[in-house]
Amino acid sequence: MTHTLENEQLRAQVNPRGAELVSLQARQTGLEYLWQADPAVWGRHAPVLFPIVGKLRNNQYAWNGESFSLPQHGFARDGDFEVLDQTPDRLVLRLQADAASRRVYPFEFELRITHALYGNRLDVGYEVINPGDGDLYFSIGAHPGFICPLGEDEVFEDYFLEFDQPETLDRHLIEGGLFNGKTEPLLRDSRIIPLQRSLFEQDAIVVKGFRSSSLTLKSRKSTPSVKVALAGFPYLGIWTKEAPARFVCIEPWYGLADRTDASGQLSDKEGIRMVPTGGRFHCQHTVEVTP
Repeated sequence: MTHTLENEQLRAQVNPRGAELVSLQARQTGLEYLWQADPAVWGRHAPVLFPIVGKLRNNQYAWNGESFSLPQHGFARDGDFEVLDQTPDRLVLRLQADAASRRVYPFEFELRITHALYGNRLDVGYEVINPGDGDLYFSIGAHPGFICPLGEDEVFEDYFLEFDQPETLDRHLIEGGLFNGKTEPLLRDSRIIPLQRSLFEQDAIVVKGFRSSSLTLKSRKSTPSVKVALAGFPYLGIWTKEAPARFVCIEPWYGLADRTDASGQLSDKEGIRMVPTGGRFHCQHTVEVTP
């Protein structure tokens, strides 16, 4: 059963399965901004990526001399979260370590996901708590897919992504779901990425070292837009599938997939986070929509 959040401007729905946002609508117009998970194209809306982001080399990692296996993006997106707190415009969900998680991820953890509405903005907060003895290693990330094109008379190529500052960025290339150590120029002192299907022929666009605090999905033909706040996140993924997919994902991450030459040691992964016993890690991204 999904949980509905509402204020005067927005209506959001969140599924406790994976703590996944499944709908984000403007109340006055009824416009839906979130991809509606067509299973023939991509059967998810906005999965939570934890305890890894992306893919592991051979789907395996090593910890304390033992080998463990995790699927791409980890297991939280398929976990059953419990409700910790709920008001008309705010929902807090929790996932904790259990016997099943310990078989593939030998850490004690508590993961809290908060969705909260403020005007025309949705805040999504992530809190990782370490209740165990010993350091907790993890990555975490967001993977929301936004409908693109939003208008029925538009096409994908009518849209563009706009950083809030000029950027000079290379994209880090992916081979079989892993980074191959190669890069290609993406932006040179520019804020605009015109959307073209050809950009995604080599999988997702992944960048690091950006200065901007937000990235906005806009159309050249209509006014609705979606702005995703990126402040604090060190990595960003942008992804879609081949036509006829009508979505683009804007993904702020704390963590990355493995490289093709990765050692396999969890503590060696680029972007891995560590929380000591009794510690907490918090991050947040926001989605601001324009009708």
